[in-house]
Amino acid sequence: MRIRAPRLLPDQVFAEARERILSGRLPADTPIRQDALALELGVSKIPLREALARLESDGLVVSYPNRGYIVRPLSRADAEDVFDLRLRIEPNACVLGAVEADHAAREAARLAFTALDATLRNGLADVGRRNREFHLALVRPSGRGVTIETVDRLLALSERYVRVHLGEHRRLDRASLEHETLLHAWLDRRTEVVRREARAHIRATLVDLRAQLPDV
Repeated sequence: MRIRAPRLLPDQVFAEARERILSGRLPADTPIRQDALALELGVSKIPLREALARLESDGLVVSYPNRGYIVRPLSRADAEDVFDLRLRIEPNACVLGAVEADHAAREAARLAFTALDATLRNGLADVGRRNREFHLALVRPSGRGVTIETVDRLLALSERYVRVHLGEHRRLDRASLEHETLLHAWLDRRTEVVRREARAHIRATLVDLRAQLPDV
């Protein structure tokens, strides 16, 4: 992809680099070759450096003196941190979303689930993004701006871990069932069930990741 529209250059470069990291096209622990990436995107290194600084602030890359940037490694410690924060925030945010959701928000949640479920059943290439969109669709109707931004960032940080978690195919059916159960409770505004199912789903993913990830 070559970046166009100079007026939007910094945001476009950030969005493209972020998506490459979240999708795994730039794998964990990979050095960012700034010259090569800038050339590929058709931009100078200035907007790329700005994008990398934003990505570091978002926890997706790490900078080292005299070494430049690398994609943040995956670790059990980081997974514990991210998923613990999700457990503290997301279940209640889902409840608020269920209570406030109008017809359009409810339809958006159904469509997000359908897209995620199709990805789970037909291949995992886009599963991280679809998972993020589904979970955010349950929270967005709450109208709580700071909460939505926080959950969005946590879901982005979770995305690479979700791909690792779902890489074992025996988990796909379980994930699909958990998402469907959560969605139905959310649509029915069964708030305590929403809270319980959201917590159980996030916690089960974390338990699996503890066994999959290095303790670094």
